[in-house]
Amino acid sequence: MRRAILLIFISIFILSGTSAYAHPPSNIKVEHSSESRMLTIIVTHPVKNVEKHFIKKIDIGLNGKEILSHKIKKQDNNEYQFAVYMIPDAKIVDRITVEAYCSISGKLKKEIDVK
Repeated sequence: MRRAILLIFISIFILSGTSAYAHPPSNIKVEHSSESRMLTIIVTHPVKNVEKHFIKKIDIGLNGKEILSHKIKKQDNNEYQFAVYMIPDAKIVDRITVEAYCSISGKLKKEIDVK
């Protein structure tokens, strides 16, 4: 009985330690140029290994409707994921939504108004 309880505690400790290293993106910087119609995104997500823990997907929305979904296999570097997209339909007063997803746990969303 004691052995079973000990194994349960060890398992909980190991599992909680693994999730401590998983975290959602910490910031998303989004800029849109009305002239070039380009959307520039920098997702801050510090990691140790870009092939095991990375930004796995970026979704772009325009006025509440998803217009683009970009799947990513590994992060650009240990600090951030960089992406640039052309958004030809964005007009002044439209709202652009960017959602970035961690490969292990969590996501972050940022919205900007087109100016």
